[in-house]
Amino acid sequence: MSAQIYAPFEVSNFSNKTCFLSGMPLNSEEDKVQVFPQWLMSRYALEDRPFKLLDESMATYKDLKIPCSAAINEQYLEPLENEVADAFAIGYDAVKKLDELKLFQWAGKLLYGIIFNEIQAGIKQQHIQGEEFNISQSIIHKFSHLHLMLQTLNQPVILEDFKPFSLFLFKVDNDEKEFGYRDEINTLTFALRIRDFGLVICLQDNGANKQYHKEAFEKIKDKTLHPIQFEEFSGRVFYSAYLFNRLPEYNVLPVGEEIYIEAMPLRGMSNKPLFDEWVNKTYGQVLETFWKNWGFLLLEIIKDPEHPMSFLFDAEGQFVDPTAIKLPR
Repeated sequence: MSAQIYAPFEVSNFSNKTCFLSGMPLNSEEDKVQVFPQWLMSRYALEDRPFKLLDESMATYKDLKIPCSAAINEQYLEPLENEVADAFAIGYDAVKKLDELKLFQWAGKLLYGIIFNEIQAGIKQQHIQGEEFNISQSIIHKFSHLHLMLQTLNQPVILEDFKPFSLFLFKVDNDEKEFGYRDEINTLTFALRIRDFGLVICLQDNGANKQYHKEAFEKIKDKTLHPIQFEEFSGRVFYSAYLFNRLPEYNVLPVGEEIYIEAMPLRGMSNKPLFDEWVNKTYGQVLETFWKNWGFLLLEIIKDPEHPMSFLFDAEGQFVDPTAIKLPR
């Protein structure tokens, strides 16, 4: 039987009666998997920590689940979780050896799980108010394409000479108990800082942010960063993901039992740059949030508006030795 792409956003199916990945009916509404995998929650005692949803309601990490068939979980998700868990337990050197697509699938499933829970909460809230649930077309576009790419997990999907993501991995001198997690759903950007590494992924940009930060990344990719340096680079990526002004388009081509996905050129019909103009004041506000642990305020960060504070690069653009940074980890 030829492979079939499941497109939940085309049929607005976000019930607990259907597997999130395959679209197959479930035997029970209790057929679910954790959004944050159990091994990660156990390792960092996350189960009962609060998790704030976009509607300001509070859940806990363990409350976040997503409907999934036992077959999909056992055949595709569990092997991926086991491989990622083993690598994360060892640290940076093992994570670096993982296939980038697997890291994308792992982070993508997690972020899509949060999106699924956000949508369910939104539908419930609008229903209570007697209104129909609405979501912007641009957001549907991004979320549906993330789901499309996740089907590389369970379908014979072949990505034709492109990566749908930008991935940045660093060795970081973290506190051993550190669990630093951050996401931005609207831009589909994800960051995780644990063990001796930090990971940032833009999940739906076809590599544009990797290119945008290429010069800076080349200078620091093989260095061991102080946590504030990693947070600075994360802030740069989260801000550029916000400035990214394209919605990637794809051709989906079933060929026999395989499905080929071809990325359309990001420039499309527009001569406009792929990223809107960088504004240091706005970037400073991002840094203030990312540097919250160290208490730097916006006025300090943009004291020189042309050259915001940086712990990554000195005035000559050279990498700052992390041992010279006299700040707590």
